[in-house]
Amino acid sequence: MVHIVLVEPEIPSNTGNIARSCAATNSTLHLVRPLGFDTSDKMLKRAGLDYWKDVNICYHDSFSELQAQYPDGQFYYFSTKSDKNYCDVNFPDEVFLVFGKETAGLPEELIHKNYDKALRIPMMGEIRSLNLSNSVAIALYEVLRQHNFDGFNTHGKLTKY
Repeated sequence: MVHIVLVEPEIPSNTGNIARSCAATNSTLHLVRPLGFDTSDKMLKRAGLDYWKDVNICYHDSFSELQAQYPDGQFYYFSTKSDKNYCDVNFPDEVFLVFGKETAGLPEELIHKNYDKALRIPMMGEIRSLNLSNSVAIALYEVLRQHNFDGFNTHGKLTKY
């Protein structure tokens, strides 16, 4: 099982897109407060389309509360401040992928404390970062790929036009 953790997300459409990815992969979405939007926000609902009923969402008042709920959880922290490539990790069957807010990322203190589990998505040039929902999708599907998309329907059907 993959757990996606968003620490203080700010943009409702990003969270909606991530919720949709979670629905498509049967992943759990953890939202750590404070949130930069109301969960009834129109943009949040619109981005998630009609998949909200298919998403397992958990709310937490702090990241430490989340960690206390899962004391044996394998947490990986995504940050542009890490030197370790996310593709160089063999992810366990149950994993928590942790992402920070759009404007600041994860707190530096959290990254330094967990630097051995801090990961980076490589980028070229002077680009500061990728969009949050794109970053989550990249990491989520890498975990699923490493586990051979176990349980997924990987055979699409073509229709003649």
